[in-house]
This record gives sequence, structure tokens and C-alpha cells, in this order.
Amino acid sequence: MSAIETLAINTLRTLSIDVIQKADSGHPGLPLGASPMAYVLWQKHLKHAPTNPKWPDRDRFVLSAGHGSMLLYSLLHLTGYPLTKEEVLNFRQWGSKTPGHPEAGLTPGVEATTGPLGQGHANAVGMAIAERALAARFNQPGHELVNHFTYALVGDGDVMEGVAMEAASLAGHLKLGKLVVLYDSNDVTLDGPAKLSFTEDVGKRYESWGWQVLQVDDGNSDLPALDAAIAEAKAETGRPTLIIVKTTIGFGSPNKQGKSSSHGSPLGKDEISLTKKALGWPSEEPYFIPPEALAHFREAVAKGEAATGDWNQRFAAYREAHPVLAEEFERVFSGELPEAIEEALPRFPAGTGVETRTAAGAALNALAKAVPELLGGDADLGGSTKTVLKDAGSFNGQTGQGRNIHFGVREHAMAAIANGMSYHGGVRPFTATFFCFVDYMRPAVRLAAMNHLPVVHVWTHDSIGLGEDGPTHQPVEHLASVRAIPGLRTMRPADAAEAAQAWLYALRRTRGPTGLVLTRQKVPVLDRATLGAATGLHRGGYVLAEASAAAKLLLIATGSEVQLALAAREALEQAGVPTRVVSMPCPEEFRAQDPAYRESVLPKAVKARVSVEAGVTFGWREWVGDAGEMVGVDTFGASAPDKVLYEQYGLTVAHVVAAAKRSLAAV
Repeated sequence: MSAIETLAINTLRTLSIDVIQKADSGHPGLPLGASPMAYVLWQKHLKHAPTNPKWPDRDRFVLSAGHGSMLLYSLLHLTGYPLTKEEVLNFRQWGSKTPGHPEAGLTPGVEATTGPLGQGHANAVGMAIAERALAARFNQPGHELVNHFTYALVGDGDVMEGVAMEAASLAGHLKLGKLVVLYDSNDVTLDGPAKLSFTEDVGKRYESWGWQVLQVDDGNSDLPALDAAIAEAKAETGRPTLIIVKTTIGFGSPNKQGKSSSHGSPLGKDEISLTKKALGWPSEEPYFIPPEALAHFREAVAKGEAATGDWNQRFAAYREAHPVLAEEFERVFSGELPEAIEEALPRFPAGTGVETRTAAGAALNALAKAVPELLGGDADLGGSTKTVLKDAGSFNGQTGQGRNIHFGVREHAMAAIANGMSYHGGVRPFTATFFCFVDYMRPAVRLAAMNHLPVVHVWTHDSIGLGEDGPTHQPVEHLASVRAIPGLRTMRPADAAEAAQAWLYALRRTRGPTGLVLTRQKVPVLDRATLGAATGLHRGGYVLAEASAAAKLLLIATGSEVQLALAAREALEQAGVPTRVVSMPCPEEFRAQDPAYRESVLPKAVKARVSVEAGVTFGWREWVGDAGEMVGVDTFGASAPDKVLYEQYGLTVAHVVAAAKRSLAAV
């Protein structure tokens, strides 16, 4: 290791531990142990542009072991990203750009929000998928716009997580050769030695999944071996590569090196002083950055500007040769949709019975022709979720051809991979599975909402209405559960027309994920000539059927239960009760509307209200008020035909009318 390399690596180490000490919070063990591999990657291999962090053809780097965030912040500051030293020193403080775990969109150069272990590993798989898909679509003979690698740094905890295993298995199957994962294998976890719970051969596990597996025995100081391993990984384009890098957690700390005590707590001032002496550090001054180390790191700026300059020249030539594709390339990376895509939506004749999953599938296929960046797949359920893109082929991880991604029975990784695709940019990913399996996906759905990722999740078989498969497959608490996630919009359309509009809504929504909750059973296509337009879905709730006179009662329903509310309205109107029916496919979106609109749909003066939904009633009190009634399913389902279940669980006209009378009496 040369003098400048030693100085640079120790700059990463000491800056990180000093800032963690200042915050009196953080994880010093990973920066001390993993700085050499990060240095070699960033200084010798990573194609990036600190002055242009969003350059489309940059390599992506994901710190899946997000607890080691100070290593990443040190790298970003030292290599010249717009992250000042003052921001670095504000680590873990209110309003800073250097939070406890990396957050995409907040800190320039952070590609993915990580911290929940395994998520970043799966995100990296998604990024590698997006790179291949974009290369297949845009690269032309003699004109290459897309050709970059995805790197992830993972730790022992990451490779224990099920989501990482699911994603790695799929990556190996797809032969994603431009994916390189560096595994910081230090054999220590938070509770102590990893052998307390973790003794398998990780390398053999990855080999069984179709990965190339390399090992660097001394990741603390053998920079040539690290350099050679990364070069070998890049040369193997037929398989993803795992590089097992044996390191020492807390390297250099005389009393905490190799111990779990260095994982998640500051070293302490005395131990920092001892560590600096052990590393031969030239100064006791905190946050000291030697000028020669800074100059060495800042070489990345000129390299990045040269790389982007070359790419810009190639893009200019590309634009001249392929002007339409060049315009499309800019459009997809801007996140804008093609114009007038609503014209592609299918129409459905009133009165027919159509499963909303089938209607949504028709809308997806129609929109996919107008929005070519739309790609995704299902958890081995395409025939049931109706989300297969016809004539679009299966995704090939080598060529990038095909738009149908066969995720297999890997719901958690599917959602996390879709997040990675969205982080990458240039594509609009979707996933699909049965709604009851949203619980397997929830951590990744939450992160999509937190990071405003416009991922679309198709969740079919939405209630006890799926029938004979029984309670294990019948969602009841799931609607309330996903509605509780801030930033997620969950659409449960009432009929085929609303289902088509739900897909349009989901694609137009660019600042967060959308879930489409769809029926297995057929529901009538409503006659929009006499009812409110399905475009009302875009506001979350709307007046579907007006009362014959000033409304005395409001029936609020979602999904397949809207037809039930309409039938109950007819009975109530015949009984002399003017009744308005409100379709509320997305209470979260309705809540976001202006007060005047909400009042126009749900007038405060009308206090007699009934909600009707085949799920738990939790959450509906907000909309029905103290005098309102809630018709729902507050227990698990059963195995029987859907019509029998609706009768047995009280989802009938008679029960809705009875609830309406109780509410009227309570006003």
C-alpha cells in the first residue's frame, strides 16, 4: 500500500469516527473495516461524476449496510460531491443532509435509502435489471448510451436476510453480469460473534445461485487483491459476482477491533486517540483532512467531468443519428409520460360482468403500448393477476430484451427490486401478487412510500370475494394496513371503468407508489350515463349516485361493495330516504383534496352515514362520524363460494339497509 493510499484510507476512517463521536451516535466499526475496499472501488473502478450526480450512465453504488453511512458521507464529501464538510459534521442532526442511514433524494450521490438490512442488496438487483432494459431499448450499432455497473456493499446481516437471498437467487437466474456485490465479511454482528447464529458457507450459497464468487483474504490492507477482484468481477459478464472481503470490524481500534462493541456505538474520545496512534495518523485534530489526501480524492471530479463530456459528445452523435430515440431517452429519465395516454384506455360496455383484475389487465396492456418504459411482473401468478404484457416477451438479464419479469415466488424481493428499478430511473416498474401477500412485501412498499418511488403494485383477489381458497388467502385487515403507510395510495376500483382509470392514476402519480386492489369475482360495469364519471377516481372519492332530493343518508363504499351500496340506495329511496352513494376507491387521496371538494362529496350536515367494504371496519369512523354505521368483515374469512360468504358475513342489501336505519335513528 503506497503512502498516499494509506493516507487516503485513513482519512476515510478517521473522519468517520470523529464525526460519529461528535454526534455521540453511529456505527464506527464498518468505516474502520471497509474503508480499503470502498477506496479501491471508488478511486479505481467506479464510473461517477461528483459534479453531475444524476448522470444517466454512471455506475450505481448502494451501501446496503446502511448503518455504515458515515463511510459513504466521507466518500461523497472527499470526492467532490455537493456535500460540504459542515453538512458532514451535522451527522444525525435535525435537518441535515447526513441522516443516520442513507436517504436517496436527500443527499447528493446516495442512490438508495438503506438501513433495513437486505433491502439495498435487492435494490441493486433492480438497478442492474434497469440498466439491461435501457441498454436493450436505446443502444444502437455504433451508438452506446447505456453501459454501466451496479455495485453494492453488504455485510453479514445483509446476507442473512431473506430479501437478499430472494433477490440474489433471481439475479443469478437472470445472469445479471453487470452486478458486483462486495461482502464485508468480518464475522461479527451486533450481538457478538456471527457464529452465534450464522455458520453456513455464504460463498457456496451464492455459487448455487449461479454467481461468480471471489475472495480477498486480507481486506484490511491488500489493495492489489481488492483491485484484481473487482477487475475480475467486471470481466465476468455472464454472471453476477460476489466478492467476499475478509475484514476486521473496528480495524485499528486497540480495544474494540474485532469486537461487536465497535459496531453500533461511538468509540469514545480516548479510544479514538489510541486508534489514530495505531493508524499512524498525523494529527489529533478532529475532522482533520490532509490536503494531499483531499487532492487525491478530488481527482474524481476531473475524471467524472471527462467521462460525462465524452458521453455528452456520444449523445450528440446519437441524437443526430436517432433523433426520436434521443428524445425518448430524455423523456424517460425526466419521468414524464407520453402525451394523451388516456386515449389508450379500453372501454367496457355497461351491464356486463367483469373482474376488476381483468379490466385492469386490459388497461395495463393498452397503456404499455403507449408507455414503453413500463415493465414488471408477478410472483408466479401472472395468469391470475392478469398482468402479463402480451407479445412483450420474458425479460432476459443478459440482453435486456423482454418486458415481463418472472420474479418467482419472491414477493419481498420483487417489491425491493422494483424499488431499485425506480431508483435507477428511466423505467416504470410494476409488480403483482395476491393482496393477502402484501404482508410479505410491506417493508419494501414502506420504503417506496418513504422515498416517493412511483412503483405500481397490483394486488388481486382482494377480499373474501375470492371464495373457496379460504381464510389464508382472503384479505380482511390488509386494506386498513396499507392505508396506514404514509405516502402510499391504495386504489380499490368499483368496476372496470374505475379499474382502467386506476392504472391511469398510478402512471400519472410520479411522487409515490400506488397499489391497485382488484377483484377475482366479476362485478357489473356501471352505467356511467346515469352515474358519476369514473374519472372521479382521481380525486379518491366522488358522488356516484345522487339522492332524489336533498340527501338524508350517505352510503360510502369501495370496490365490489359499491354495487351493494347502489342496490341498498334503491331500496332506501323506495322507502322515502333520499340517499347518496359515494364511491371512495382511495380514502388517502380523498383526504388530500381541498376542504370544499370534500364537503361537496360528504356534506357535514348529513350525519347519517354507512360505510360498506369487505374488510375490517378499522379506519372508517373518520368518514362516517359518531352517528355512522360500518358494514365490514371484522374477522377472518372461510372457504366457500363468494355469494355464500357475502351472505354469511352480512354483506347484503338487507344488512346495509338495517345499518342505514340505525344511523338515521342515531342522528
